[in-house]
Amino acid sequence: MTIIRIGLDTSKHVFQIHGVDENEKPELRRQIRRGEVAKFFAKLPPTRIGIEACGASHHWARLLRGLGHEVLLMPPQYIKAYVKRGKNDAIDAEAICEAMSRPTMRFVPVKSADQQAVLMLHRTRALLIRQQTMLANAFRAHLAEFGIVVAQGIRHVRALIERVFGEDPIDLPALARIALRPLVAQLMELRLNIKMIEKELLAWHRTSQESRRLETIPGVGFITATAIAATVTDPSHFRSSREFSAWLGLTPRQNSSGGKDRLGRVSKMGNGYLRSLIVVGATAMIRYAREKGPVSARWINVLLEKKPARLVSVAVANKTARIAWALLVRKENYRVSVPVAA
Repeated sequence: MTIIRIGLDTSKHVFQIHGVDENEKPELRRQIRRGEVAKFFAKLPPTRIGIEACGASHHWARLLRGLGHEVLLMPPQYIKAYVKRGKNDAIDAEAICEAMSRPTMRFVPVKSADQQAVLMLHRTRALLIRQQTMLANAFRAHLAEFGIVVAQGIRHVRALIERVFGEDPIDLPALARIALRPLVAQLMELRLNIKMIEKELLAWHRTSQESRRLETIPGVGFITATAIAATVTDPSHFRSSREFSAWLGLTPRQNSSGGKDRLGRVSKMGNGYLRSLIVVGATAMIRYAREKGPVSARWINVLLEKKPARLVSVAVANKTARIAWALLVRKENYRVSVPVAA
């Protein structure tokens, strides 16, 4: 038999295979264990294999590509439409095999192990920052019970720690200090770990040409630059800068019909982590434009006169995302436009 296409439904232990021939007739339906995957596909002639983009899918894609196969990753929401009826591994593998044959199907670029490692640093840093925020809020809330209140922000919490455990501590019951000491110890440890991760990200940033190119964009630091460079493996995968911005969820949701365009709120679909980083950078640009007022940020101040600051920050983030896509595609650095005298 000649198999032209295989749908592979992955899981933790049991994998389901569905293969078809030139006449779209199922010729291979089999369930194999995790340890047998590499041996099984090593015996097959090179063919096209479709996998749902989920946990460990990039690992299997790299492994199967090393065996000579062409591997395509697809978003789960695009495969769902090809599930005929019911829900089991065989039906899912058949739906994957059918979805990858569509000419308009969108595929997910396979990430390298180095890129996944960088994204792991980002996810770990985000988790540690959430834990730091939880501990800081608990520390502030406990001291508020004794009438000690400070403004929000981690820098104010550090100053509060000095007041509680410094050379001239404030008056607190001994049991309260015992309860607060573990929170402070964890805060200090989290801060060191976050700094260590940021140091590693900065080292990788200096070795990546794409990341250093993205850092030239106003409002983009090395954290955002490394996240974009590690996530967007192939910028040509997006047909335009607007498609890239829509993938980040920075464009309005459409509800158009009958030739009438109706735009709603910002969709907030796609990669939420990248979107949050870009929006935070856009907020910093708005603050800078209000204080300094450079010529290049004049359009931001014009928008602020007519629209709320949060809406303007999303508009600036949308522009930043489009610039990032253009720089990655053209392999250029950002150039500040100089206004021409009248």
